[in-house]
Amino acid sequence: MTLNSRGRIADRVTMKVLDWAPGLRLNIREHRGLIVVSADEQGIFKVTKEGHLRLPAVVRQWCGLAAGDRVLIVAEPACRRLVVHPPAKLDVMISQAHDAAFGGQP
Repeated sequence: MTLNSRGRIADRVTMKVLDWAPGLRLNIREHRGLIVVSADEQGIFKVTKEGHLRLPAVVRQWCGLAAGDRVLIVAEPACRRLVVHPPAKLDVMISQAHDAAFGGQP
């Protein structure tokens, strides 16, 4: 998924799987370099009227995200949670997986 200049994540399939509708309140936080978005009646963020998730500028800054960055989004329907994996975090995860798989061998 590619972020636009306003931090929008527009993936209708994911929103449907999570059962997120326009106006739903959300909690957005950073956890170990990931952005975690959860449905939360007390949340200060909302799904847009178009049914999109918009990551506020401060949230994008937490993880060094810029317009045009590609992120991996992972829906966890049982928790009504979405995890956004920024590029830097993906690089670390892939390096760790390769080290484990190949024992540090080239």
